[in-house]
Amino acid sequence: MAEHTLYSINLFLPEIIIVVALCVIIVADLLVTEKRYTSGWILLGGLVLAGIATLFQFGLNESIFYDMIAVDPFAVFFKLLLILTGIFIVIFSMQSNELTDYRPRIGEYYMLIAGMMLGMLMMAGSTNLLLIYLALEVTSISSYVLVGFTKRSLRSSEASIKYIIYGAVSSGIMLYGLSLLIGVTGAVDIYGVNSALAAGAGDPLILNLAILMILVGLGFKIAVVPFHFWAPDVYEGAPITITALLAVASKIAAFAILIRFFKGSFAEATGLTEFGLWAVFEGLNWNILLAIMAALAMILGNLTALKQDNIKRMLAYSSIAHAGYLLMGLVILTEQGISTILIYLFIYLFMTLGAFYVALLFSNQMKTESIEAYKGLGKVAPLQGVAMTIFLVSLTGIPPTGGFVAKLYIFGAAISAGWIWLVAIAGIMTIVSLFYYIRVVRNLFFYEPDTGLQHPDFSLISKVILWILLIPTLFLGIYFAPIVEFAGNSIRMFGM
Repeated sequence: MAEHTLYSINLFLPEIIIVVALCVIIVADLLVTEKRYTSGWILLGGLVLAGIATLFQFGLNESIFYDMIAVDPFAVFFKLLLILTGIFIVIFSMQSNELTDYRPRIGEYYMLIAGMMLGMLMMAGSTNLLLIYLALEVTSISSYVLVGFTKRSLRSSEASIKYIIYGAVSSGIMLYGLSLLIGVTGAVDIYGVNSALAAGAGDPLILNLAILMILVGLGFKIAVVPFHFWAPDVYEGAPITITALLAVASKIAAFAILIRFFKGSFAEATGLTEFGLWAVFEGLNWNILLAIMAALAMILGNLTALKQDNIKRMLAYSSIAHAGYLLMGLVILTEQGISTILIYLFIYLFMTLGAFYVALLFSNQMKTESIEAYKGLGKVAPLQGVAMTIFLVSLTGIPPTGGFVAKLYIFGAAISAGWIWLVAIAGIMTIVSLFYYIRVVRNLFFYEPDTGLQHPDFSLISKVILWILLIPTLFLGIYFAPIVEFAGNSIRMFGM
């Protein structure tokens, strides 16, 4: 027992490093007088060390803490994406003027981000149903407070309250679903659930009800229709840095659980059919249900984004639409489908964080998040304007950007599996998305700047970060073989 525990602790090193960083931030916040950057540098160092520790887990396929957490290529892929996102968010936060008035409490801010990162890293590897829920709650509780961190802003406080209420309800429904699933199968881990279902355990009605309840909780985290209603208000009210964290990291972690949970628990133990049909138990046609959710997310997200003026709110609806595109890969649940989700998430990280970063830079300089206020900004800030254009073009899915490759792969997988109607909807909605993305570009470059508009003064470090986000967004549209291979290798844990 002691030997297994020690071995497990050794493979739990990335999460332990984050916990240590969190504790050091608390102590530093008590002892250090100048708090502006200290906590940020501590968390940044912790994330870098956690990333290095995760890199050493390449090639492993282990189950630790008595089959509660998996350390496998799939978990490593998602942990690296989460840590990379965390690093960018910390850097963004250290440059955000929005947090300037809250310097006395800035240690709490980074401590909460560390707590959120811990929860998401655990979400990436958890195979025990109760641990999945605990990891989800660790992430959620930290995010509730972070959304309302700028408490002097009424919209931030309102967003936090709405997020807490909606989140508590969805978490309660999910917990009840998990309790039903554990009760009817007698198993507390996803592979035990699979074995029990394959043996015919449980009543189909209760099983379908349990899975539907669990889907409510996970659907809430990825902000997919009909569990999306919290996203626009929360994204608009939260600080831009936290909005970016929710739009990217929270979605990545939730998809890690969704894929592992559905594939590990409900996919046929003897292998999927050619079209990825699930045959463990009878009941709802989950392929059709997820396909309808994906279609609704794409339709509602893109159509509602057309009339938004706040850049964060527009990107919130865009995020809902992208959740629909991503869900297409889960609909088919084959090797091709799952690997396309991983490819999409990797590219989505850079283009979405890039768009939010430019919005942050403009907010710092112009004190506004209104798209109408962007008129002429592309002429006085050409690098930032061009960068925003490229990020939005990539989010649309136009070549030669990474977003085109992401959509090409996920659309191709859906066509191969016979989901022509779903791809048709996705294609039409992609064209629709061009209209609200191009509106931002039009305001940046097709209007003359106001006569009183000062030329923004952007720091060298902000330009370097912008290039770091911009280069992968463009490069992955031209040379994408390594990420395709990386994604393919990362689903070996499924036996594909």
